[in-house]
This record gives sequence, C-alpha cells and structure tokens, in this order.
Amino acid sequence: MKTQAQLMQTRGPASDYTHRDPGIREQDLQSEERLEDELIMHLERDQFVAATSRPVPQARLGAPAIAALLALRLFVVLVSLMVLYTFIDQLH
Repeated sequence: MKTQAQLMQTRGPASDYTHRDPGIREQDLQSEERLEDELIMHLERDQFVAATSRPVPQARLGAPAIAALLALRLFVVLVSLMVLYTFIDQLH
C-alpha cells in the first residue's frame, strides 16, 4: 500500500486548486477530482485522518467583510429572539 507521501506526490501541482488556470474545462476538473477521490479511498484510516486533520489558517478579511459578518450575526440573534418570543407567546 502506498504511503501518504507517495500519494501526495502522485497528485502533482496541477491538482492544487489555488494555482489552476481559469481556462481549464469543467470536465477536466471533474476527472481530476475523481482521481483525488480514488486516491483518498485507498488510504488507511490513520492516513486519511492525518491528511484531513490539517488546520486551515484563519482568513484575512477586510473591513467590509467583517462588518457584513457582524451584521449577519446581529440579524441572526434578532430573528432568533423574535422566534423565541413568538413561540412563548403562542404557549399562552
């Protein structure tokens, strides 16, 4: 059975999603994703866990994105309170 390092070497730089040429056709992308899925299928459990448990770095967001996320959070809290109030009101 191949080790994780050997499997990762077979992928090559073309499978790195961040360096793709925007002119690549959808069919090519699907066949490449299928190849990656087949490689993952043949990993042992501990190899799969090691390959998928790498932490993702926190995204650097600009001020407009942070403001939008805060507004979304506030909206969710307000709607949740409204639903809770309506539910409690209907119990009486």
